[in-house]
Amino acid sequence: MPLAMAIEGETRTITDFKGQEELKRHLQDLGFIKGERVRVVGENASGMILMVKGVKVALNRGLAHKIIVAD
Repeated sequence: MPLAMAIEGETRTITDFKGQEELKRHLQDLGFIKGERVRVVGENASGMILMVKGVKVALNRGLAHKIIVAD
C-alpha cells in the first residue's frame, strides 16, 4: 500500500518505490530506503510528517503515494 494511506502513529516497512529513477534517488537521499522502517508522526490534508532513521521528514501526499510500504 502507498505510505500516504498509513495513519498517524503507524510504523511501516518500505518495500518499493513508484516513479522515475530520479525521484527514487531523491527519496533515497532523504533516507527512504527499501527495508527501512518509517513512522507517521503527524499528518494533514496536504502532507505527512514522518520519522525515518531517527530524523523527521515532511513529505507531501504526492510523494508519499510513490513510497510503497507493508506491515
